Amino acid sequence: MKIHLTTKFTAIILFALMQSCTIPNPYQPINNTPNSSTTAGSGSTVNGEQENENDSSGTTTGTTAGNTGGTSSSNGSNKSHNMGMNCMSCHKPSGGEAPAWQVAGTVYDQVLLTPYPNATVNLYTGPNGSGTLKYTIKVDARGNFYTSGNIDFTGGLYPSVTGSTTTNFMSSSITTGACNSCHNTVTMDRIWIK
Repeated sequence: MKIHLTTKFTAIILFALMQSCTIPNPYQPINNTPNSSTTAGSGSTVNGEQENENDSSGTTTGTTAGNTGGTSSSNGSNKSHNMGMNCMSCHKPSGGEAPAWQVAGTVYDQVLLTPYPNATVNLYTGPNGSGTLKYTIKVDARGNFYTSGNIDFTGGLYPSVTGSTTTNFMSSSITTGACNSCHNTVTMDRIWIK
């Protein structure tokens, strides 16, 4: 029994190290009202760039702030699945019929049990919303967010998640978009907002 638990614990530690997740809870809640430079509705601008419009499939196509195209999740869409699972297990270049996502994950409520719908994920060049807003990804009605658009992780990006009353900032930068590979309740807490 002791050997089995040690092996399981070692596997979890190795998984965490392989995923480059070094902070047990990197999200720091910031209780403020989002301003117009960090959030926007469909068809509006973010830092002077045009926001996406929804197509009839419930996903968003075109460009977001600094995005170079692709298909992305959109507020209100319910076409996604497998909330909380590592999206990149299937949505990878060799994933068969599943489109390859560059960034994908699931947002939960503050209790970490229920997916949080219709939030916004922003990726900045600096911590706590500083630097340049490079990418904006809307969270769908099932709490999932995803994009196949080209994302440049050079130098690392700092995520924020904005809900109806708060914005949470991740204190460390990311160099991969497989958010649920770390935010899985085993390696670290889920992504959450209120």
